[in-house]
Amino acid sequence: MASITLHGVGKTYPGRESHYIQRDVDFAIADGEFVVLVGPSGCGKSTLLRMIAGLEEISAGEIRIDGERVNDTPPAKRGLSMVFQSYALYAHMSVYENIAFGLKLARVPKAEIRAAVQSVAKMLQMEHLLERRPPQLSGGQRQRVAIGRAIVRKPRAFLFDEPLSNLDAALRADMRVEIARLHKQLGATMVYVTHDQVEAMTLADRIVVLGPAGVQQIGPPMHLYDEPANVFVAGFIGSPKMNLVPGVLSAAGRLRIGDIAIDWPVPDGAAAGAVTVGLRPEHLAADPAGPIEGSVLLVERLGAESYVHLSVAGLDKPLMAVTQDTPPAAGARWRVAPMAGRVHVFDAAGQRIGARTAAAGPVDFNNRGAGLAGISEVA
Repeated sequence: MASITLHGVGKTYPGRESHYIQRDVDFAIADGEFVVLVGPSGCGKSTLLRMIAGLEEISAGEIRIDGERVNDTPPAKRGLSMVFQSYALYAHMSVYENIAFGLKLARVPKAEIRAAVQSVAKMLQMEHLLERRPPQLSGGQRQRVAIGRAIVRKPRAFLFDEPLSNLDAALRADMRVEIARLHKQLGATMVYVTHDQVEAMTLADRIVVLGPAGVQQIGPPMHLYDEPANVFVAGFIGSPKMNLVPGVLSAAGRLRIGDIAIDWPVPDGAAAGAVTVGLRPEHLAADPAGPIEGSVLLVERLGAESYVHLSVAGLDKPLMAVTQDTPPAAGARWRVAPMAGRVHVFDAAGQRIGARTAAAGPVDFNNRGAGLAGISEVA
């Protein structure tokens, strides 16, 4: 497998040299690590992946694979396999022929091709599909064929460009588990692009959050969830989304939203003035004596939990809270309290006040947390 390092990487297009799609991108991916590039549409995450693959020229900086500079190395010689959003399978070929196609072009002996395809088919649990053609397969089966075609080449690293976005919700959940299982089984370096933060949180060893202004934060999933570096990351990571409301930090060290005082241990050096307060819905607990009281506008019942939308005096937008208890009725008065240590405060520039800094380097694989894909929570 391979390590991948990006140093000062940037991308512009001819005639738009002053407009960078990405700029000054710096991070390293360890051998065997699963890194997810996540961000909204148009932020340049797929462009960044294509630059790693060699399908896009970089305009600044350098990319290294296992320490070797590959800026001018053609895609075919980088030793990477890419799985695209569209399956790009040959409809007239069988599943066996699709998986074997790259090896056939490389003039690998037929016996070796047969053994390699059978091994991959067994790994992906699709031995019974080898004689079928792509039009006879479901979306999830087609994506497994595309992944099998990448695996059979034994690449140095795998690049995934939104591979699940064409699947329905149930298939996406199934394929997330498949990809996590493959990563554990292969021990492969994987770089995965998505706009879906649920995929990022459940798959990644580390997440790179990209925005219009470039890299916003890099770190293990739970570090980004617990300590978002800025308002952009706070609003992007977490489902349901964090409540972000205007507040004021007084010179006396009191935090308020509207007319409500919020208990928050003010860190040394925090400047008084306007701030943004972040409250995750799952961290607002029903409390008859809670400081936040409002009128229930809407209750979304989702089975094990309910989303309660609360209209609070002095706030322009309703607050959302999550409860696993019997929810209040629409129109009722309801009180909630932020859980201790779960209030996030951002300054006028949108930066987190009192943030710890997570290392941007590779995760420590000797200290992994348990999870779907060996998710690390090491900050």
